[in-house]
Amino acid sequence: MSDSSSSSPQAEPGRVLRLPKTTDQVGWMRWLPGLHTLRRYETAWLRHDIVAGLVLTTMLVPVGIAYAVASGVPGIYGLYATIVPLLAYALFGPSRILVLGPDSSLAAVILAVVLPLSAGDPLRAVTLASMMAVVSGLVCILAGIARLGFITELLSKPIRYGYMNGIALTVLISQLPKLFGFSIESSGPLRNIWAIANAVLDGRSNWTAFMVGAGTLTVILLLKSRQRLPAILIAVIGATVVVGTLDLAARADVSVLGPLPQGLPAFAIPWITYADIAPILIGGCAVALVSFADTSVLSRVYAARTHTYVDPNQEMVGLGVANLAAGFFQGFPISSSSSRTPVAEAAGARTHLTGVVGALVVALLLVVAPNLLRHLPTSALAAVVITSAIGLIEVIDLRRIYRIQRWEFWLSIVCTVGVAVLGAIPGIGLAIVIAVIEFLWDGWRPYSAVLGRAEGVEGYHDITRYPDAKQVPGLVLFRWDAPLFFANAELFHERVLDAVAASPGQVRWLVVAAEPVTSVDITSADMLAELDESLHAIGIELCFAEMKDPVKDKLKRFGLFVRLGEGAFFPTVGAAVSNYLNIHGVDGGDWKDRRL
Repeated sequence: MSDSSSSSPQAEPGRVLRLPKTTDQVGWMRWLPGLHTLRRYETAWLRHDIVAGLVLTTMLVPVGIAYAVASGVPGIYGLYATIVPLLAYALFGPSRILVLGPDSSLAAVILAVVLPLSAGDPLRAVTLASMMAVVSGLVCILAGIARLGFITELLSKPIRYGYMNGIALTVLISQLPKLFGFSIESSGPLRNIWAIANAVLDGRSNWTAFMVGAGTLTVILLLKSRQRLPAILIAVIGATVVVGTLDLAARADVSVLGPLPQGLPAFAIPWITYADIAPILIGGCAVALVSFADTSVLSRVYAARTHTYVDPNQEMVGLGVANLAAGFFQGFPISSSSSRTPVAEAAGARTHLTGVVGALVVALLLVVAPNLLRHLPTSALAAVVITSAIGLIEVIDLRRIYRIQRWEFWLSIVCTVGVAVLGAIPGIGLAIVIAVIEFLWDGWRPYSAVLGRAEGVEGYHDITRYPDAKQVPGLVLFRWDAPLFFANAELFHERVLDAVAASPGQVRWLVVAAEPVTSVDITSADMLAELDESLHAIGIELCFAEMKDPVKDKLKRFGLFVRLGEGAFFPTVGAAVSNYLNIHGVDGGDWKDRRL
């Protein structure tokens, strides 16, 4: 790793450097962390940022064009979607060296919406993609203002791996026709494989284009491990020189990029039809979810490397503004880049100025030398996208998950198959549904236990784990390892009664060890009232131990605390046991001295 972190603001050993929170700044300044960085900019950083920006440009141009083509829009719009978002994020983004722009993880989502609606019209495709960026930007901004930056944390790691592997597979398959030099009617990843195989067998492949693309792919993969070498730039320039020198576009019908329009992106409102609204809204929301999931993970990684704190809500706002800017300046949805950000870091980036330099150099290219890449072959662009798609695929950690928790591994596989079979957007929807089911299942069917005293072990423990544990005569200690809410209220009621029925003697008290109970809603509070009534009718007192004060506050609002009485609540399980023994005169031996 470069020494970029050594000159950046660092925390002292044993401490974390937390950047000023947005609420600590006055007025509109709190939404512009880039200005905060600029006000504290050190002259020593300037040389590093400029050099890193120039190095970054070597990736921004070929990758931007490649991802635009993969997303179903002309290559020039990939450069538009590179320039404006980098400038916007420099003002609104909290992460100092994060690089935003077109990304392979979004290509399949954008293409799934743009391709069927545009009917082959490139200008309409751009309009649709731009409106998706606007929708995505607004969703991210509103979510950030509402402090919903935690939303993507609801997607577990196996589920994230699943849908990203599915997207990577979808992107890879979509680029194979370009690699072989032909086109097909896209109708879903699995059907595309069949169509590609038939096209190859029918002799439709352009083997010259394939050799150029395969050669580009090989060079990128061979040089990828050498961080100091711009692998993509070397491969793309090599392919462009070969095609241009040998005039393969005319002599071998190799598809090339052609001249780019001269000039900078202009402000334009992407007007769409009424029939487009639903798919654009769905697609824009899917883009927002995927892009922020990627960005939040990458942002946390680089924050950890520099021992700094990045506000996830401001990160969502910064990403949203960047997407909004892209949408209104002829771009399409963008995200953070896990390939370009390491390049910026390795080149010595210190602040947002690296991205600004990169954006200005790309803009200069469009003004001064728009024809520089006119011989760039489409199959080489496909190789760039395929390389990125391969990088998205996660295998190693999935193998670890398979070893330690197979059901989560199979959840990941279901998400991957869902994206591959149903398509990018329905597949992401499936991943969200699975995530919600997984979350509810963990809360709906939590672990519970009856506790007893285990010889030689301090505290009270699950009698199924300690078969020789002894229970206090007439007392049931019941632990519930989850919040109490509407989905598990009846199960709690059932398990409590089962615990009472299974007790070896007459039960006088039932004490709920409530330390794991972090919340209670109105449904579960009503259930507790019914449970207390049922237990009281058969001579059993319902009590609680170690309940947290915020949960008690809720019971007070629900009127349950008064109903049960303050005497039904104990600070520890040991205190509850001692009170039970004193009140009922039970010979508890050394039970009174037991504490958790």
